[in-house]
Amino acid sequence: STNHKDIGSLYLWFSFIMFLTGGAMAMVIRAELFQPGLQLVEPNFFNQMTTVHGLIMVFGAVMPAFTGLANWLIPMMIGAPDMALPRMNNWSFWILPFAFTMLLSSLFMEGGGPNFGWTFYAPLSTTYSPDSTALFVFAIHIMGISSMLGAINVIVTIVNLRAAGMTWMKLPLFVWTWLITAFLLIAVMPVLAGAVSMVLTDKFFGTSFFDTAGGGDPVMFQHIFWFFGHPEV
Repeated sequence: STNHKDIGSLYLWFSFIMFLTGGAMAMVIRAELFQPGLQLVEPNFFNQMTTVHGLIMVFGAVMPAFTGLANWLIPMMIGAPDMALPRMNNWSFWILPFAFTMLLSSLFMEGGGPNFGWTFYAPLSTTYSPDSTALFVFAIHIMGISSMLGAINVIVTIVNLRAAGMTWMKLPLFVWTWLITAFLLIAVMPVLAGAVSMVLTDKFFGTSFFDTAGGGDPVMFQHIFWFFGHPEV
């Protein structure tokens, strides 16, 4: 379907499933932390749960829920028949299940899934990370593509499809917040893509963006990451 309500509902259902998935990981984390010392899971698996829990909650539960609401409400609030780019809207959603399937499948790889915290700071994500880092990076790229296409769709819809008489100053506040959010997403998602690409090349292709031995700077990672991270949140 390319209907904005159907796609909005798909986003909301996907978000709910991811919320339960990330919540199950949180249960593992809390159970392990119930008492001091080792109880249920190995430290490496605990770190994987922490990392993937964070990624799933931020990129899989919170963002698709907000995007689903946008899909449902923005066309109705501005008097539009649908989103401006309905087929792209459809694609924006359907690449998400593949991204998260890939992220979750990394947990079953030899060496385990990503185990370096959801902020994936270098050198934990470069020098000391498992091989599944490549899958994690690819999954982040796909999520970022989804977010950017969704943001482009929101902007084009609000600018072009307002009903007669729906002036800028009559837009509901929800529509304004999404217009601003969409511009922020377009500004910061490529920066995240750059950051994870640098992690990928540092780990697998011998670059040293974050390695002091090769003239890089580990502190640069957090500057790039939080240039994305704060506007995104």
